[in-house]
Amino acid sequence: MRAFRVRVPAEEDEDAATATLWDHGTLGLEVRPADGALELFAYFPDSVELVMLQAALPRATVEAMAVPEVDWVARFREGFRPFQAGRFLIAPAWERRQVSPDLLVVDPGRAFGTGTHETTRLCLAALEELAAGRSLGRTLDLGAGTGLLAIAAWHLGASPVVASDLDPEATASAVHHARLNGAPLRVVRADGGRGFRATSFDLVLANLMALLLVDRAAEIRSLLAPGAALVLSGLLREDVAFVREAFTSCGTPRERRLGEWAALVYGPTP
Repeated sequence: MRAFRVRVPAEEDEDAATATLWDHGTLGLEVRPADGALELFAYFPDSVELVMLQAALPRATVEAMAVPEVDWVARFREGFRPFQAGRFLIAPAWERRQVSPDLLVVDPGRAFGTGTHETTRLCLAALEELAAGRSLGRTLDLGAGTGLLAIAAWHLGASPVVASDLDPEATASAVHHARLNGAPLRVVRADGGRGFRATSFDLVLANLMALLLVDRAAEIRSLLAPGAALVLSGLLREDVAFVREAFTSCGTPRERRLGEWAALVYGPTP
């Protein structure tokens, strides 16, 4: 593993710099304030070169660092506290309470999929909107990761709920989280929507990168039953038009924004 210190001018957007580092494969980030600037400590596989990061962040100063000996899981857990995301209280497993419709229990081995990211919050808000006064029905969470969104959909009345991911670590995490929350998820290891019958779902959640959403647009659209809802997240604001065009046949979406991130919600209005 390699470590880099990225010093970003104060007038630059932290979210944009962070998104660039994630897009280039960072394994983890620390953000620290600095005089007149912002410092990001980013960790990458050995194959990543300093010159590549510097080219991706031309207004930043990038320098290599020694990799500290740190138990990152323990450090992340130390700083993780219960927090509210819309109607849901998201709490770590070591502070779990009894299962309730408003509680999502997480066991964060790494930051991804804990509900802290804007894209996950956008999806949770979209689920609440879609569930207002109606049943969510048969639901599929594509690229489910920890399964947090699938569990939230189940709490909001969706059934059956399928959590699908290609990564075996992710599917194992989804099974683990389903048990923590008492949620009867059907966890499937599959490559996108290719393992499912067409028109099988009343709701499809896809919190993925914009390029992947566009590349798999026809495949995702084929999963929707007549009158189904669709939530597309994982989009930076500049990606919205690009993704919207790929899903024109789904109608006119409602756009949700949080910081530099956006989600598109297709389906019945409350």
